[in-house]
Amino acid sequence: MARPKPITPAEADLAYAAAQHVVEVHRRLARWLEPGQTMAQIDAFVASTLEELRCRSCFLGYKVPRAPAFPSHACLSVNDCIVHGTAGSYTLPTKFGDVLKIDIGVTFRGWIGDAAWTYVFGEPSPEVRRLCDTGKESLRRGIDTLRVGTPLIEWARAVQGCVEVERKLHLVRGLGGHGYGRTLHAPPFVSNVIPAFAGDWPDASTRLAAGTLVAVEPMLALGTGETRHHRGTWPVYTADGSLSAHYEHDVLVTEEGPRVLSEGLDALEDVIR
Repeated sequence: MARPKPITPAEADLAYAAAQHVVEVHRRLARWLEPGQTMAQIDAFVASTLEELRCRSCFLGYKVPRAPAFPSHACLSVNDCIVHGTAGSYTLPTKFGDVLKIDIGVTFRGWIGDAAWTYVFGEPSPEVRRLCDTGKESLRRGIDTLRVGTPLIEWARAVQGCVEVERKLHLVRGLGGHGYGRTLHAPPFVSNVIPAFAGDWPDASTRLAAGTLVAVEPMLALGTGETRHHRGTWPVYTADGSLSAHYEHDVLVTEEGPRVLSEGLDALEDVIR
C-alpha cells in the first residue's frame, strides 16, 4: 500500500492556512444561515465567500469514475443525505427540523483544506441532539489516537466504540477519511469502523508518521449504517431514510501529538434559530 508523504514545517504552515480558510467559510455560514434558504442560495454564498477569501473550491468540477463532474462549490447534504449532496439535489427551502451537513473544500496557495460540520435548524430534538453530540465526541476521541507510531485501526476503535458501543447509533459503512495535501485525496484511507474480515481495510495497520496529514470524518445515522446511491449521481443517502450527521477535521500528526488544523469549528454556533 502507498505511504503518505510527510510534510515539512513550512508546508504545515500552508496546510494550516488552507484549513483556516475552510473554518472562516463555516464561520460566515453559521452567522448567515436561516430557515427558508435553498441549497442553490447556500452554494452561491459559499462561492462568493471563497472569492472574497481569494481561494477556490476544490470540489467544483471534481471527477471520479462513472460520475459527472461535481457541480457545486460545497457538498450540501440534507437530512437522510449523508454526503455529496449538490446545490440541485435538494430543492426545497430549509425549515425548522432540518439537519444540514456542509462540507467545504478549498485550494489556497496550492494546498487543500477540507472540513465538514453539521447544522441543525431550530431547537434539536433529543434524538438529533444525541446524533450530533455523538458525532462531535467520536471525532474528538478519534483525533486523540492520531499519534506517531499508532496504527490507524486505533482511530476506528475509538470512533466505533463511541458511536456504536456506547451510544447505540450507526456509523456509515463504506465511507471514511483520507490523506490529503496538495491533492484532495491521498493515502491512507481512514475507515471509521474496524475491519470485518482480512483484507477489508488494508490501511488499518498503517502506523502514523510525523508530518502526515489526514482529513478524518465520522459519518453516522440514527437508523442504519447502510446506504443507497443512485448510479450516475453524487449524493449518498441512508438506506432507511433516517437522519445523518457528518463532522470532519483536518489533522497534522506531529511528534507532540495531533494538531487540528481546522481548529475553530467546534466553537461554531451550529444550531440555526
